[in-house]
Formats: sequence, C-alpha cells, structure tokens
Amino acid sequence: MMKKLLLATMVAASLAACGTMGGGPGEHRTVGQAVDDVTIGTKLKAALAADPELSALKINVDTTQGAVRLRGEVKTFALRKKAEETARRIEGVKSVNNELIITG
Repeated sequence: MMKKLLLATMVAASLAACGTMGGGPGEHRTVGQAVDDVTIGTKLKAALAADPELSALKINVDTTQGAVRLRGEVKTFALRKKAEETARRIEGVKSVNNELIITG
C-alpha cells in the first residue's frame, strides 16, 4: 500500500509540473483535475487489490475528470457489479462506465 501511495505521489508531482493537461480533443484538464484523477485511480486500484474476489491485475481503470472507465475481465455478473460499486464508493468519482467482460 505504501508503494502505491508513493507511486501516486510521484505521478501527481510530475503532472503538477505540466501546467494544464489535454484530456482529448476539445477537453482540457487543470493540474488539480489531473491530480484528482490520479488519486481516484490509485484509491480504486488499491480497493480492487484488497478485495480477494476481484483481480486488480485484470481490471483496467481509466479516470478523466472524475469519470471512471472499467475495462477488463471478471468471472461473474456479481463481480462486475461489485467492481462498479467499489468504484462508485471512491471519493471524487462522478460516474462509472463499466465495460467489464464476464468470462466465467
């Protein structure tokens, strides 16, 4: 957990040096928004890793301006729903786009 926090801090510091960030065509993020997105992603990955039923290695988390996108694989519909609920509980998450595929 400490390594993840250190990694998130280093990423946030490097983003802070960039000024405003481009999030895509016509989309601009401030440094604060970029740091918030990194924080959300780090907290969510840590929560997924802490859950023995969910695999943080098989779930990709992308965050842009508080909107989270989950991609990857889970074994059941219940786990797909659980991953989404876990994401919604993270402070700062505004929406969740659940693109997880059920493989089992």
